[in-house]
Amino acid sequence: MQGAGTALHELLVSAQRRGCLTAGVYESAKLMNVDPDNVAFCVLAADREDEGDIALQIHFTLIQAFCCENDIDIVRVNDVAKLAAIVGPSEDSGEPRDLHCILITNPNEEGWKDPALEKLNLFCEESRNVNDWVPTITLPE
Repeated sequence: MQGAGTALHELLVSAQRRGCLTAGVYESAKLMNVDPDNVAFCVLAADREDEGDIALQIHFTLIQAFCCENDIDIVRVNDVAKLAAIVGPSEDSGEPRDLHCILITNPNEEGWKDPALEKLNLFCEESRNVNDWVPTITLPE
């Protein structure tokens, strides 16, 4: 599907604006443990140098399994710097965030539907139909 990268960019911006974005492997794991039904989408991000980080890869495997078990769509992004440019530093401290895992949660608004999320859900469904369970998305420049 063309435009998955653009849809992901739009979703991240929208989710951050609405306060529906959780960043960080540990923060995401805590949220999934407490309120898995509220998680709408998951993004795993790693650069080339992260491929050798065994602990991170184990976390990714566990997060992927959890998402599959709970019907949460999940994608991979291979450019943490582009992700950082979209979501920026932590609003609380201004420090760079751990962006290896990002969760998008459902806002507390009735009837909220994000067209970018719907596009990404369709993209993930189409990917699963060809046995690509965690598709990789390239973010736009």
